[in-house]
Amino acid sequence: MVIRMFELSALELAAAIRAGKLRAPEVVGAYINRIEEGAGHNAFTVLAKEKALARADKLQAALDRGEYASPLAGVPIALKDNISTAGLETGCASKILRGYEPVYDATVVTKLEEAGLIVVGKLNMDEFAMGGSSETGCFGPVLNPRDKSRVAGGSSGGSAAAVAGGEIPLTLGSDTGGSIRQPCSFCGTTGIKPTYGAVSRHGLIAFASSLDQIGPIGRNIDDCAALLSIISGPDAKDSTCTIEKPFDFSMGQGADAAEKIRGLKIGLPLNYFDAGIDPDVKETVLAAAREFAAAGATLTEFEMPLMEYVVPAYYIIACAEASSNLSRFDGLKYGLRSDAAQTLDEAYCLSRSEGFGLEVKKRIMLGSFVLSSGYYDAYYKKALQIRTLVGRAFDELFERFDMILAPVAPTSAYRIGEHMSDPLKMYMSDIYTVSVNMAGLPAVALPCGFGPGGLPIGCQLIGPAFSEALLIGAARAYQRRTRWHEMW
Repeated sequence: MVIRMFELSALELAAAIRAGKLRAPEVVGAYINRIEEGAGHNAFTVLAKEKALARADKLQAALDRGEYASPLAGVPIALKDNISTAGLETGCASKILRGYEPVYDATVVTKLEEAGLIVVGKLNMDEFAMGGSSETGCFGPVLNPRDKSRVAGGSSGGSAAAVAGGEIPLTLGSDTGGSIRQPCSFCGTTGIKPTYGAVSRHGLIAFASSLDQIGPIGRNIDDCAALLSIISGPDAKDSTCTIEKPFDFSMGQGADAAEKIRGLKIGLPLNYFDAGIDPDVKETVLAAAREFAAAGATLTEFEMPLMEYVVPAYYIIACAEASSNLSRFDGLKYGLRSDAAQTLDEAYCLSRSEGFGLEVKKRIMLGSFVLSSGYYDAYYKKALQIRTLVGRAFDELFERFDMILAPVAPTSAYRIGEHMSDPLKMYMSDIYTVSVNMAGLPAVALPCGFGPGGLPIGCQLIGPAFSEALLIGAARAYQRRTRWHEMW
């Protein structure tokens, strides 16, 4: 049964626990042993072994009493290292927060525990979620389970690699400009970037507050949908969380799922397939488009507007917000304080210089520059205007289409260290994802094939705000017609 356990999806695991075929302590212990044995992906930063096993014992007793109706009760889960967990180190993969243990749980963590999931640890990432490859964190790079010489994607690389490597059935990541979707594409997992305001950000250590969103990563869309329904919903502690009630994706899980594609009007952005995209990625995503067409969808080609502006506008906004958000890390209240500091000014300067990595420093400097006197109007204000135009462009597109099908990234996973000396090239790998965050829209990342060397390739479905049910229905139908998500 232990061998079979690792082949089960999260929903199948929970069903086996409810049926008494497995017990929560057995499942949690088996996954912890698997993590400790070392899959060699560098996906975990902290493992809460004793706490998770104690929680599993208590949960099993409650399940034996008939409590916990949640479809994921008893399932172990791991969280990206920027999601606050009380009494468990949360460091954003940054030296400046090494040893920091929050005194409260993020709202999503509270919801997970109320639904009977068991947090077993924290996951590696780019430092403060700043990066596209999970190489910038102080714990070293996350290794892609498909090829350990390749990156896992970023910034939620640990979240995707842990699922792809069989170390955990479900994870939470965060998506600021593609940080859930790109690692899913590189590792062959499924993920959801929810609508901005659908999931509380309370307890998420901020990179860019107007762009960040927590979302699920799992083996298939059903697992991700079940997890999203748990973590979504209103929260009085987050004024930007505007959803009125949690999502309910229970419909369409049976044979009628195929009807979730038939009749859909899907837009295909031609200029996403121009120069700059690898031929293998292009052909694989177009093959996915043909699969949707074969299932009854109507595909129409169009030109995505403002393509040349989205990446620079995104990085101006994101870095400006980061420079403000990261000002709180001063070496005084918590985290690292330089031993060499003799004065207050030195405590600020030396603690931040020693604590932040190069990528974070670059983004703080860029953000401070675009917000400074004389440059605010020239850069930051212009970027906000472009953001407004991007939102309007999507509004017009969704008058014509139910959703948009697009690549996630222009390449499959590249070699570790390959882009570190060329930040512009790394930033441009976000060209297909950042506009979704700028407009606050939902998107689903799905594995849709493999390129040379067996490297996974993903596509994404993008929809109007709060259209998660429509996107998940289409994704379910696609995964019932294909087997890419089952090829581990």
